[in-house]
Order: sequence, then structure tokens, then C-alpha cells
Amino acid sequence: MSKAVPAVMITAPASGQGKSMVTAALARLHRNAGREVRVFKHGPDYLDPMVLEVASGNPVYQLHPWMTGEDECRWRLAEAAKTADLILIEGAMGLFDGDPSSADLAKLMGIPALPVIDAGGMAQTFGAIALGLASFDPELSVYQVIANKIGSPRHGDMLREGLPKGISLLGAIPRNEAMHIPDRHLGLVQPTELDNLDQQLDQAAEVLKAAGLDELPKAVPIAAAEPVKPKALLAGVRIAIAQDIAFSFIYRANTELLVAMGAELHYFSPLADSELPPVDALWLPGGYPDLHGSTLENNLPMRQAISAFYHAGKPILAECGGLVACMEEFSDKEGGVHSLLGFVPGQAAIAKRLQGLGMHSLNTKQGELRGHTFHRFTLNTSWQPLAHTEKQAGTGSEAVFSHKGLIASLFYSYFPSAPEVIAAIFKGQPLTYCNDKENTHA
Repeated sequence: MSKAVPAVMITAPASGQGKSMVTAALARLHRNAGREVRVFKHGPDYLDPMVLEVASGNPVYQLHPWMTGEDECRWRLAEAAKTADLILIEGAMGLFDGDPSSADLAKLMGIPALPVIDAGGMAQTFGAIALGLASFDPELSVYQVIANKIGSPRHGDMLREGLPKGISLLGAIPRNEAMHIPDRHLGLVQPTELDNLDQQLDQAAEVLKAAGLDELPKAVPIAAAEPVKPKALLAGVRIAIAQDIAFSFIYRANTELLVAMGAELHYFSPLADSELPPVDALWLPGGYPDLHGSTLENNLPMRQAISAFYHAGKPILAECGGLVACMEEFSDKEGGVHSLLGFVPGQAAIAKRLQGLGMHSLNTKQGELRGHTFHRFTLNTSWQPLAHTEKQAGTGSEAVFSHKGLIASLFYSYFPSAPEVIAAIFKGQPLTYCNDKENTHA
């Protein structure tokens, strides 16, 4: 059985074309028109989904045939199709960049791609780029494009007239401050740090409506798919999860898996709280601890509480910024040095350029935990890694440290890719790593 739902992949010829804000504004435009809008993000990304959730009013999940698996992609889309009037998927990078690329996901799902092309400083060449995107892969459907950042109505007319047969211009978006959200070194600024995001999204929706982008895309059949039901591997396990503006890189799918496996979740703020909830395990996710070094340093009660939890040998998962918070010291971009949790010897620092980027996996006998790395951190520690992640494409890896009950790495993991591994981590059970012979964590 299948259900036909208007659906499209919002993509671009490259990063920086404006597809994130166009996706968010489209979601808000159709939501304001009374439609149920479901949005997904291709690939690993924490920040864009935060904005897309505000825009659509619904949860946003990742779709990535390698990281989440093809079956999960099909199931999440099928679940959304049950109630959605419109499904939008925001692509990653350029349309054909990466493996699997946004084009690969669009083909897998049977959904057309809708490129957003920055038309600034461009006229007839716009048509050539549209033609290239539409004809590069005959199996991919591209029948419309969006022009972004046009200079005038006449500019939009020129772009429309220059398109080849078979490709139409859905709309031409003028330059407008409502179409811009500030960003920083890892992506968009978090919605909780913006005072007027809802108002801005409404304004952006009106910009798109005036540009003629209020029509629904074609309906496509979304086939039904069965979910994988996880075992109750964490029944009765209480897990504390750090969550505030310094620790916010959390996939919804990760927390939902923990609950489905029977865990009881408790959230706390390392910035503002003075004690941990009464729990059996702790998760320190990534985020922006590098922007809040002084606050973390000065919250002595919380530092002592987490340190006591660690020294008691209880399970802790520390991912990227979570690992940085576990270090003795952190050197920020201004050169200031902050004392942090202190149970990982040495110092972390933030570099001017990316130090880790790409899809990675952690291979264990309990399963292959997939995810990614995206950071600017450097580590100087006397600890020796117990294992390393493996990069999906190219060279490079991330160190995995383990001591007492701690598992710490600059690697971000997608929990549903290996539920048995995640259950073992939060229950403090031994893992056997396949790429580092004879190594296990105690």
C-alpha cells in the first residue's frame, strides 16, 4: 500500500545557496496556510533541524541511507505520509555531493529534487546550471528550480526566460533580511539564542508567497514500511542527559530509541544546575561548550557532581563537546584557559579550521555504530585511545577513549544504527572493538 503526498527535496548546486532558510520559510508558509508539514534533513545535522522544527511545528528527523539505513528512511517517510499534507526534505551540500548524496536519497524515496540556485550576478547562466542539475542523472527528477537573491523583478523574468524546455521557475526570491539567520563556526545560531525567530519565519513565508512559491509540489507515492521494534535492553535504566545552549546536539531518534528500549530519561543543565538527577548513567552530548567555558568553570557544584559520578565508575558517554567538557582544561579562541571537569588529563583547544569532517563508524562485536564527525577541536592528552572510528570515505579517524565507565570521543553517534552497542555503553557492559585487537573497555 502507498499514499500519494506532495513531497520534494530542497537542494542546491552547492552549500551557501540559501536552501536551509528556503526550506524553513516554505515549511512556515504552508503551515500558516493550515497544512500539516513534515520536514526531514538529509545527513548528519543538529542545527538546521532545530530551525526546521520551529518553522514546521513538528519533529524533524535525519534521513541518510548509510547512517540511518535505507529501511529507516522508508519507514520515517511512510509515518509522516500518514498525516502530512506536505513533506519537505532539506538536502546537504550540493545535490550530487557526498556518498550517498542528496540525489541518491531523492531517488531512493522516489521524490523530485527542487534546486535553490543563488542567482546573484547571474543571468542566462542560471539556465545552464539548472539544465546541468536536471540532466546529470537521468534517474533523478528535476522539473522546477528556485532562484534565490534576485536583484529585481526584471532579473527574475530574465532567469525564467532563460530556462531550457522541461524546467520551470517555481519562484524568484528577492534579497531580504527575513531570509537570513546568523550563523557561527558549526552552522546556524540555535533558535533558543534568537529572540524573534517565529516573527522572522512568518516574514520569510510572506516573502516566498509574494515570489509565487505557495503552490504545492506534485504528489508522489510514499510506500508503507514497517518499523524495527527495539528490544527492552535498557529497561529500568535511568539516564541523565545534559541539555542547554552548551550541550544541545541531540538527535530526536537517539532519545526516542532510549525510551523505546525502556530507559528513563532525566535532563539537566551543566551551566545552570548544581546537582545531577538520581540516575544510573550519564550522557554528555556535543554542542558549544567552547562558548561557555567560564560558566562551566565557575559552576563548581556541577563539576564536583559529575566528577563524583565518574570516579564512582558509573557509565558516561561523552560526545565531541561532551569530551571537551571532561578535559582538565580548555583553551578558547581568545586564548583564555578554563578549568573543566578534569578527569581526562590534558587540554582541548579550538582551531581556526575544521579538524574533523565526514561519516564515521565505530566497529564492535556488538554491532557497527554509525555517525559522523564535524568539529574544530584539538586534544592534547596522555590518555591512549582504546579504539578508533573508521571513516566511510577517505582517510582519518577519531580516537575513542575509555576509562572506568567513560566512553569519550569527538565522534557523534546515531544510536538506532546499533542499539546493542548503545545499551552496553549505558549499562557499563564491556565492548569489544574490532579495529583495535584485544581491546575492550572495562
